[in-house]
Amino acid sequence: MNTRDEREHALWNALSTVIDPEIGLDIVTLGLVYGVEISGDVACITHTLTTPGCPMERIITAGIREAAVLVDGIRAVDTRLVWDPIWHPGMIADGAWQR
Repeated sequence: MNTRDEREHALWNALSTVIDPEIGLDIVTLGLVYGVEISGDVACITHTLTTPGCPMERIITAGIREAAVLVDGIRAVDTRLVWDPIWHPGMIADGAWQR
């Protein structure tokens, strides 16, 4: 992939394969991914969880890293867990439960 936009699109697609095991939806659909940036061969993913202290934190973060390095040209991943803005169910993509 050549352009930054193509790589970012591929990164978003890769992240959509990471499933929150408690909810059964992917983290992009859930609205847990707040942003992605690519600098050289490093992807920086800013994300949150449904609640502080979420027992799935390690699983989701590992899934983010595993999915991101599958994108062509990504060699390293920096995950940034944030709590602002706080996640709420209104952040789930429209129609998510009908998939």
